Amino acid sequence: MISLLRVDNRMIHGQVVSTWIPHLRAEQVVVVDDAAAASPLMQAAMSLALPPLVTSEILRFDEVDWKALSRGPKRVLVLVRDVEGAVEALARGAEVAHVNLGNVHFAAGRKPVSPSVFLSEAELALLEEMAGKGIEVEARAVPTDHRASLRELEARLEAAHR
Repeated sequence: MISLLRVDNRMIHGQVVSTWIPHLRAEQVVVVDDAAAASPLMQAAMSLALPPLVTSEILRFDEVDWKALSRGPKRVLVLVRDVEGAVEALARGAEVAHVNLGNVHFAAGRKPVSPSVFLSEAELALLEEMAGKGIEVEARAVPTDHRASLRELEARLEAAHR
């Protein structure tokens, strides 16, 4: 089962390995990113960072069997690079209760909504659509951080436009 769908442009890194994997008791990490799946160097670097008992896959979106991943017995942490990746995962059949925004770097048109998350109006609209389907959307870098709700993110984005 997918324990968490996390948006993190850094994908597998220290925060994920040292906090999220133990917190979720994840048995598998699946990175879904076309660019990472095409890069043997990125795959090797990310795989080396994982604890020995945690399996990993780095796949293109069209390679993932979302139904099997969603309904399988293993606790799985799915990582995507950006909000659009989360939308694509859901559109392709990922079944999740929660979407976590962990790291979304600054880019033109994005405003800060947390210390590690920058969003555009278009991305916020996509997240609102997810929430409308019953998916809890929240932002926090690590499990012990304050869980910023979608409403908080909306308010922060609105304040950033003033």
